[in-house]
Amino acid sequence: DGDRGTHRNPADRLESRVTGGRPDASWPLIPGERGWSALRLLVVLAVTAAAPWIFIIGGTIGLYLDLPMGTAAMLAGGLIGMGLVALAVVPMATRYAIDSVAGAVSQFGTRGVLLVVIPQYLSILGWNATLLVFFGDNIAKLAELAGLSAATGAGLVPIATALACVLCYPVLRFGAAGIERVCQALVLFIIGVGAWLIWLLVVEHSEAIARAKPLLASPDQWWNYVVGIEIFIATNLSWWAYLGAIARHVERPSQAFLPSMAGMGLTLPLLSVIGLAAQLALGSTDPSGWLATFGGPAYGAIALALVALSNFGTVLAGAYAAAVGLKQVPGFSRVGWNALILGSLIPLLILSTTFADAVKGHFTTFLAFIGLAFGPICGVQITDYLLLRRQTLSLRGLYQRGPGTPYHYWHGLNPAAAVALAAGCGAYLTILDPLTFATAPIFAWTTASLPAVVAGLVHALLTRFLVRPAGLGDYPEPRAPKA
Repeated sequence: DGDRGTHRNPADRLESRVTGGRPDASWPLIPGERGWSALRLLVVLAVTAAAPWIFIIGGTIGLYLDLPMGTAAMLAGGLIGMGLVALAVVPMATRYAIDSVAGAVSQFGTRGVLLVVIPQYLSILGWNATLLVFFGDNIAKLAELAGLSAATGAGLVPIATALACVLCYPVLRFGAAGIERVCQALVLFIIGVGAWLIWLLVVEHSEAIARAKPLLASPDQWWNYVVGIEIFIATNLSWWAYLGAIARHVERPSQAFLPSMAGMGLTLPLLSVIGLAAQLALGSTDPSGWLATFGGPAYGAIALALVALSNFGTVLAGAYAAAVGLKQVPGFSRVGWNALILGSLIPLLILSTTFADAVKGHFTTFLAFIGLAFGPICGVQITDYLLLRRQTLSLRGLYQRGPGTPYHYWHGLNPAAAVALAAGCGAYLTILDPLTFATAPIFAWTTASLPAVVAGLVHALLTRFLVRPAGLGDYPEPRAPKA
C-alpha cells in the first residue's frame, strides 16, 4: 500500500484534502500539525477531566462508600477504565494521526463505523448536558444567595446555558489549537481550587465525614466497593470518545500513554474526592451551596467560577471530538466544520435546558450505558489492532469508500465486529441491568464492564474463521510457525 506502518502522508489525492492546520482536521494530521509535547497533552487531558462531574460522580460514590474505601475504588476503577481506553486508542491515534472513530473504520467497516459513531456522539452529548445542567443549577442557587427570587434564578439558567454554548463556538472554529490555549489558561486555577476544596472539606468536616453512613450502602461492603470500581471504570471508558481526537497531536505512543493515565485516569478520581467528601459530610455535592455556608456569597462566587471555567474546557473538547467523529459518517464528510460544530452545540443546548430534570434523574443509568457501549468497543479494538493486525493499518483505506477498498468488508459492514459488539453487550447485560442496577452474583468479582471485553475474543474467532478466509479487511497473513 506504500503508507502501511509509516508516518508518511497519504497519497496526493488524500493529502490535498488534509486541512493543513485548519480546525476541521478529520483527515490524518500532517507532521506540522503534531507539535504537542507530552506535557502539553497532559495539560489538555487534565483540564478535560477536571469538569464539574467531579462533584456528581464523587457524590454518587459517596452514596455507597466512605472516604477511604471510596477513594480506593475511584482510583482502581479510574486506572482500569483508562488503561483499556489507552490500549484501544493511543497506538492507532499516535501512529497514524487519526481520531478514535477513524481508527474504528478498520474494525467495523466504512458503514459499520456508525456502530461507534452513535455511542460516541450520544455519550459526549450526555456528559456535556450533565455539565451544563449542573452549571445552570449553580447559577440559580447563586442568584438566590445574592438575594434574587427563585423564579429570577430559574429564569437565568437557560440564558447562562445558551451563553456558555455561544462562547464555545468561536473557540471551536480554531479546532485543537483553540482548545489547547483555553486549557493552558485554566489548568492552574482548576487544579488549585480543586485542591483547596478538598482541604477545606476534610479539615472542616473531618468528624462528620468519619461518622457518615452512605445512604445506599448494602450490608455487603465488598459489593459496595465493586460498585464504586464499576462506576469509575464506566466513567473512564467514556474517554474513548475524546482521547483519539486529542492524543493524535503527539507523534509517539510513549508520549501519550503516561499523560492519558495521569491526566484522565488519575485526575478524575483524585478531584472526585471533593464530591465524595461533600456527599458524606453535607449530603450535597453542589459547591455553590456548601461553600456559601463557609464564607457567604464570596465563596459561592468562587465555586461558580470553578464550575463555569471547568465546564468550558470539557465542553470544548467534547464538541470538538464529536464534530471530528461525525466526519466519518457517510454523507457527513462534505459538511463544513462550522456546521458540524453547530451540530454538536445545538442539541446540547436543547437537551440541557428542555430536559434538565431527565438528565439529572438518570445519571447512574447513563454511566451504566457507557460501560455497556465502550467496554466491548475497546475489546474489539485492542484485539484487532494489537494482535490481529500487528499494529499495521492502511491509512488510505480508512478514507476510501466502495467495493474493493480495504475496509468495505460486506457492503461496508464487518459482521465479525458487529457480532462481537453484541456479544460484549450481552455479557454486560447478563451481569448488570442498567435500568435497575440489579446485579448477578458474579458482579462482585468481575464488575460488569470487564467481562464486556469478551467482545475481543469473539472478534478474534470470527475474524480467524470468517473474515480472513474471505480475503477481506486487509489483514496481514498469519505468521508461519517457527521451525
